Amino acid sequence: MMYLLTIDVGNTHIKMDLLPDDNHNAIAGFRLTTRTPRTSDEFGLCIREFLATNELTRDNIQDVIISSVVPKVMYSLTSSIRKYLLKEPIIIGPGIRTGISIRTDNPKEVGADRIVDCAAAYYTYHRSCIIVDFGTATTFDYISEDAVFQYTVIAPGLETGATALTSQTAKLPEIEIKKPESILVKNTIAGMQAGVVYGYIGQVEYIIRRMKKELNDPDALVIATGGLGRVIADETDVIDLYDPDLAGKGMAIIYRRNREKTQGNGTD
Repeated sequence: MMYLLTIDVGNTHIKMDLLPDDNHNAIAGFRLTTRTPRTSDEFGLCIREFLATNELTRDNIQDVIISSVVPKVMYSLTSSIRKYLLKEPIIIGPGIRTGISIRTDNPKEVGADRIVDCAAAYYTYHRSCIIVDFGTATTFDYISEDAVFQYTVIAPGLETGATALTSQTAKLPEIEIKKPESILVKNTIAGMQAGVVYGYIGQVEYIIRRMKKELNDPDALVIATGGLGRVIADETDVIDLYDPDLAGKGMAIIYRRNREKTQGNGTD
């Protein structure tokens, strides 16, 4: 069987997914930290090991598609794909048909990660959605029922906020991000955890409710994604579902739309 390798390069992690050529559901995923500098050979060995772990070789890879918000990673990463997979990677950017109409004040400043999330949400559920991507920053993006991306809210990420709390104070220690059983706690670490997590839940709930009110769209589907998304998604009823593989699905959808267009069977 042939597979599509999707690579989502975020500020914190690089997430790789393997998707069968006939559907949008990943059979395997793999994460690397973005902040560790790597040569093309190091990337290549990581990719080769990822494939071997799943009993695959480069001959099983149909194509490679990349969504990236970290330009400095791209030279080594794309070089590794050419060298180790013998493929020319497809990069989400100008010239790629996404099926999403971007009507923000400056469409060029919209990151590829948000475009693929919107494509995945819209073409999976075919309705208006608010996509909450919990990463280094947390983004709240609205895609309308006619596939228009126009409105966004950007907040500091959950881990970013926790790091700021400890780095800007002399005596507060680093903490694990988890929710205490009660907001009423009796020690510093649990108090910080309560403040960070309960406070973040409150922020997320307020932003989503406010967006729905101003959009006059109370039934918009709210989808959470991103590495820390589950921490919040499990603790509030304003989020309808959590999908950690949303970016990979979006890249697969965009890839197939472009392939169909090239073959003369698709539309923009």
